[in-house]
Amino acid sequence: MLWYYGTLKNNARGPIRLAPFILIFTAYFLVGFGLLFTAPVQSADTELSRWLVKASQQVIQVCGGHAVREGAILRAPSGFAIEMRDGCNAVNVTILLWSAMLAFPASFKMRAAGLAAGTVLVQAANIIRFISLFYLGQYSRPWFDFAHAYLWESLLVLDTLVVFWIWVSRTQRVAADAHA
Repeated sequence: MLWYYGTLKNNARGPIRLAPFILIFTAYFLVGFGLLFTAPVQSADTELSRWLVKASQQVIQVCGGHAVREGAILRAPSGFAIEMRDGCNAVNVTILLWSAMLAFPASFKMRAAGLAAGTVLVQAANIIRFISLFYLGQYSRPWFDFAHAYLWESLLVLDTLVVFWIWVSRTQRVAADAHA
């Protein structure tokens, strides 16, 4: 049986059922965050942060900027440094996205494509976030603090919701075309 979440009206598959989505989403969300605190996942999380800082450094250099990477720290020639700590690598919103996609009724192929593309899009936004904070921190500590604590946190959650919404729309179109 297939059920939908969102603004769908009754369609060929039947009425919308929200309760199962919420229960399954909550279970995946709790398991995802539970796994995040295990040693193997913490190790992978640290490596992801280092990889994201390296990618950020490379983007800065390709665009003509200068930055030195030291593990998960990105340092400017001026001495300003920013570290990608646990929670700064968008793993939290990736767990949110994965939980929603896995809870939503879709084919394995659509879920796999959504998880892969969604993760890439969220991490790309996070690299942009990190680079903008790197430059902002060099020029204004108050603006850096605001952007870090409020602006970018909100934008990453919004990005995650938009990615999920686009994926749901695409999934629904594919399901509707298959039953047309």
